[in-house]
Amino acid sequence: MMSHGSTGPAPAPGASPASGGVFGPAHRTLSLGILLSVGMVAFESLGVATVLPGVAGDLHGLDAYGWGLSALMLANIVGTVLAGRAADRGGPRRPMALGVLAFTAGCAIAGAAPTWPLFLAGRFAQGLGVGAVMAMAYTVIGLAYPERLRARMYALLSSAWTVPSLVGPAVAGVLAAAVSWRAVFLLMPPIAAVAAVLALPPLGGLRGAPAEDGAPGVPWWRRPLPAAVLLTAGTAVLLQALLLPDPLALLALAAAGLVLTVPALRWVTPRGTLTARRGLGAGVVVRALLCGVYFGSEAFLPLGLQEVRGVGAGLAGLGLSAGALTWVAGSALQARRDARGAGRVAATAAGFAVLLAGVVLIALAVLVTAVPAWVAVLGWAVGGLGMGVAFNASTTESLRHAVRQGEASAALQLAQTFATAVVAGIGGAAIAVARGHGGSLSAALLGVFALTAVLAVAGALLAPRLAPLAGGESPYSAVTKG
Repeated sequence: MMSHGSTGPAPAPGASPASGGVFGPAHRTLSLGILLSVGMVAFESLGVATVLPGVAGDLHGLDAYGWGLSALMLANIVGTVLAGRAADRGGPRRPMALGVLAFTAGCAIAGAAPTWPLFLAGRFAQGLGVGAVMAMAYTVIGLAYPERLRARMYALLSSAWTVPSLVGPAVAGVLAAAVSWRAVFLLMPPIAAVAAVLALPPLGGLRGAPAEDGAPGVPWWRRPLPAAVLLTAGTAVLLQALLLPDPLALLALAAAGLVLTVPALRWVTPRGTLTARRGLGAGVVVRALLCGVYFGSEAFLPLGLQEVRGVGAGLAGLGLSAGALTWVAGSALQARRDARGAGRVAATAAGFAVLLAGVVLIALAVLVTAVPAWVAVLGWAVGGLGMGVAFNASTTESLRHAVRQGEASAALQLAQTFATAVVAGIGGAAIAVARGHGGSLSAALLGVFALTAVLAVAGALLAPRLAPLAGGESPYSAVTKG
């Protein structure tokens, strides 16, 4: 196990303690490249979340609304696993380049799609790119920066959402109203091209610990690519089962999805993940719970405000912006606390508690007409603050135990996308059931917010397991050993 003071993989040139801060001469270009790449993903995420209800209505996809989110998240799993392994083998530059290319192609397909299924195909391609870009961002931080700078860099990574948070939803809302929702997607390829030009050159000199291809005799289906595809397919089957009106068919297809998903999840995550073993295993589960709560709630906030409370896309987007901005503030706050040696475990638990308060506030604003709709903006500002603190603290603590930064970063990113896809799929299924059986959208959204609240409580209770037992076995192993 990598101890608090161990060096781990050999750092890139300029990663010595004497190299200054994250914007010092040794790190400046790399830091800017990472932040711009993440900013590109952030702009797309917030912009599409704002216009997705309109897209679903225009392309007759409201009954499968959850797939507009889950298609990207499921593809993210494959992109994340492949990029992490490729980075450990040959460095992060190639997987980052392929990720940007896939993201650009997906935006073009989604923006031109005449039907909902083709739109989902574009979202899937986007997801492959988003998975690679985000996994590489965390991998590069682990490879190129000394531990004293990592919490600061994670905070800056969150700050890469600041400008997109301010302009993304507003620009998306204006474009959708003045031109078309398609313009939101077609705006992204030029931004992606600029991000690639700035981000890729500094990555050429980075190398990590070599990836392990697995012990001799490991079946081919347990290797990273087949296991990631199997996990994606199993999760897709499970989510599709939730949309079936026949209870028997639902149970049968859901069981088939679980048969595929559970072993594949075990093969692509660090040993001990499914049992939340202390250290990195618990860290992966904590990341899943955090993102299930935050992104699962946020995914349905614009829909609730627009369809239940009757507000415009502008106010709905403002709620997303508020959450993203306070996420940055919470992450920066935790970075300062981390520099003073404050406990990351306690910060994670506290962050979950604040995030839970935010979920309660947005649920009230969406579902209770006596509560002004603008309270949702305040509520998600509270939720974002808790998310920023908990995300920074848990990520820094989890990656402290990693030997191969590519695989560890990929496992955390995979947990994020898997949890988001599942919660979004469950929420989409709840909406479909409500529409198909004469129920209300409000009842379906109440179920979604209740689920994310329960996940927040579970995360707060699990946070103490982030700290491994003294002298215990390393919680990290190659995915093929899982």
